[in-house]
Amino acid sequence: MRCSYSAADLAGTLKLQYSPIVRIIRVPCTGRVDVNHMLRGLVKGADAVISVGWHPGDCEFKVGNLACARRVKFVRELLKNIGFDQDRVQMHFVSAAEAERLREIINKVAEDISRMGPNPLKK
Repeated sequence: MRCSYSAADLAGTLKLQYSPIVRIIRVPCTGRVDVNHMLRGLVKGADAVISVGWHPGDCEFKVGNLACARRVKFVRELLKNIGFDQDRVQMHFVSAAEAERLREIINKVAEDISRMGPNPLKK
């Protein structure tokens, strides 16, 4: 998330507005994001879980972003199989210089959440 966090930091520096419903959790690498983290986020009431990492081939740790993408794909398939909206878990690739792209992704996910409604697991 260092790369993506830099994009979020740049968005703040450029005063780009994005949805306030987002909570950014910084991790050393998206490769550290496990299936359990994604599912726990949903179980705890998050409306969506988005992993954002380096573009393929640019990962500082070589393949951490690709490992995370595989895990996201697995979780999406799991959610689909149990009848849960799979769009609640997503993976996006963003470089440190793509603050505008990150803002667009965040705002699109916020719109999607609005369309889907709140997480049915939310207490």
